[in-house]
Amino acid sequence: MIKIDFKKEYRHLYDPSSRDFTLVDVPPMNFLMIDGQGDPNTSAEYAAALNALYSLAYTLKFKSKKECAIDYTVPPLEGLWWAEDMAGAFEVTTDKDAWLWTMMIMAPEHITPEMVEAARAEAARKKDLPALPRLRLETYHEGLSVQIMHIGPYSAEGPTLHRLHHEFMPQNGLTFAGKHHELYIGDPTRTAPEKLKTVLRQPVREIQKA
Repeated sequence: MIKIDFKKEYRHLYDPSSRDFTLVDVPPMNFLMIDGQGDPNTSAEYAAALNALYSLAYTLKFKSKKECAIDYTVPPLEGLWWAEDMAGAFEVTTDKDAWLWTMMIMAPEHITPEMVEAARAEAARKKDLPALPRLRLETYHEGLSVQIMHIGPYSAEGPTLHRLHHEFMPQNGLTFAGKHHELYIGDPTRTAPEKLKTVLRQPVREIQKA
């Protein structure tokens, strides 16, 4: 039986420095994804999306173990967040009901679309999951990105994002090339807010000189 812990396999992606911004080249990876809109703290749509996402991810894990003899730790929850003002949307308190998001969990390379559909049917038989039909398996290639480990509550991310957007990126000739990305290494239901670990990642590209 093969056993994989992707946080160890991809340590440079899941465990960056909490002191300095670092550049990484994120390879193409497959994800279970679901889109939505609303405040993650209060939105029923968001709660339903996570419920379906985790149910499918764990059903696939057990299917992989049984059918492929490959066991793995389900990777951390991740989220893409965006708004019209990419630079300012998450630096200060905004209308969170207007936030758009894609929540996702990485799926190992051996997970096929056929396995996903079989797991979807199995999960639906066991539990009422209204958001389950909206889940998809998709390849996401982030490429060149800047990231840092944020330690503390989600509400305290603003100053770090401000430094990233208005200091590190301009000083290094970089601009936005994708959606704000968060990787939730800590479990908010089991970890004190001040100890939560969240990877903050921003895809970037070099500014073309005139």
